[in-house]
Amino acid sequence: MRDLKTLPKAHLHLHFTGSLRPQTMVELARAERVRLPAHLLVDDPLSVPKDSRGWFRFQRSYDAARALVRSETVMRRLVDEAVADDAQEGSVRLEIQVDPTSYAPHVGGLTPALEIVLDQAKKSSHKWGVSVGVIVAASRMRHPLDARTLARLAAQYAGDGPGEVVAFGLSNDETAGETSRFGAAFRIARQAGLPGVPHGGELLGPGHVREVVQYLKPSRLGHGVRATEDPELMRQLIDSEVAFELCPTSNVSLGVYEDLERVPLRVLSDAGAQIALGADDPLLFRSRLLDQYEYARRIGFSDEELAHLASSSIDASFAPAACKRQWQEGIRRWLSTEL
Repeated sequence: MRDLKTLPKAHLHLHFTGSLRPQTMVELARAERVRLPAHLLVDDPLSVPKDSRGWFRFQRSYDAARALVRSETVMRRLVDEAVADDAQEGSVRLEIQVDPTSYAPHVGGLTPALEIVLDQAKKSSHKWGVSVGVIVAASRMRHPLDARTLARLAAQYAGDGPGEVVAFGLSNDETAGETSRFGAAFRIARQAGLPGVPHGGELLGPGHVREVVQYLKPSRLGHGVRATEDPELMRQLIDSEVAFELCPTSNVSLGVYEDLERVPLRVLSDAGAQIALGADDPLLFRSRLLDQYEYARRIGFSDEELAHLASSSIDASFAPAACKRQWQEGIRRWLSTEL
């Protein structure tokens, strides 16, 4: 079997705090004299049921880690280590998702928080040889007016190169907030040339996916796996070229599916969906990008099919066309390597 580490691939679903290395989290907690929840200190993925209490536990764990990111130095370290980790796994393009609201109080406001992430993304791109775009994501847990503020901020830094804002997202608990009320923020982003990449179709089913499509008009869906429960909807999404950011380990850890074999990766792939595998929150799920490809191999994906998944992830990225052509050639070389 060919080495999956050397397969060029794009990583399009990775959250800022969720990308923290476990050891970095421990070091930061010691420096700040912060006591972390016990389950964050063991090398065991967080697993919760798919209900409000399960999400509450997940969010508390995420918040405990996020509370350690309270300076420019730490924010820069987080970005640089995330890019370095992706480089080791053969990622050629990373689109990391951040809500600067959470870090703004520590660095002088929303604009400085975003500029720190963008500047370090550009520096780390050159340092590690990974093209890094930034996705600004609003939270469903906050007021839709906050989402509009973030969309206007994101629009000021829009572009497709390293260290630029490449898309606008909506994350956090899918069961919270009213999807239609975030439509204005996504219109602001689209007018600035920023495609929409909201979460949808993980905790909630096809009905929620239809709302996301109707009001937010996504270019990519964060997760979207529950769309497979409605074949007509799934076909509409595929025909409309809406890409799926699939995070299998995350789906299992959050109780959406009992085990990895039930994640509908094969269903979507066989239906012709554009898929980008992602790690979501490696800090909590203890599973990175490469693990998602290794899982696909375990359930029977051939090297040709794995190359197709990698190619699909690159196509679904918002990187410049010239870069995509170069990376696609790298995939062809990988596939032509003799075993």
